[in-house]
Amino acid sequence: MTPFVDVAFLILTFFIMATKFKPPEPVEVNTPKSVSTQELPESNAILITIDKEGKVYFTVLSEKNTSIYGEVINSVNSVRNLGLSDVEKTNYRKTYLVGVSFGQLKQLLDMPPDQQKNLKQPGIPIDTTGGELTYWIQAAKSAFAGERLQYMIKGDNNSKYPVFKNVIAALKANDQYKYNLITSPEDAPPGTELYKQRHRAG
Repeated sequence: MTPFVDVAFLILTFFIMATKFKPPEPVEVNTPKSVSTQELPESNAILITIDKEGKVYFTVLSEKNTSIYGEVINSVNSVRNLGLSDVEKTNYRKTYLVGVSFGQLKQLLDMPPDQQKNLKQPGIPIDTTGGELTYWIQAAKSAFAGERLQYMIKGDNNSKYPVFKNVIAALKANDQYKYNLITSPEDAPPGTELYKQRHRAG
């Protein structure tokens, strides 16, 4: 019996160490449903989030190369002349998403990351030309130069189309015309070829 207990604890330890827990969502977004089964990238990607009120947030995903975060914030700091301190730039690496104007960025990054999640961010200013989001995308594109960068948009079901259109304008301003829309998975309609294929494989 003892060997079985040892094996059980070894397996349990492996799963505890290897399991990657999903971080809590800082912004609640109810995405549309689709039958897509494509897995979302966890690195070399940027995520643009639109909540139900039309507020826009920006996130860089780079697990393999954490120096990317420094390059992004240094670029934004330089281009927009924000005067961020080294501590504030270091805090950006721990900031999951940015949803403030450049004028409020210093205040956001001056807060410890555990306090940032309690801050209700007003969203990145955006207009028909892309607004300030254009500069964030530009900085990320420059930081990931030479690497494949994927663009993802996660929009709430109740967000308005003009906001989405302005997000696309920010991508177009950076010559980016391909992006992935994040949706909630659902099964294919019964009787369709996709439904038969999935249930035949199962």
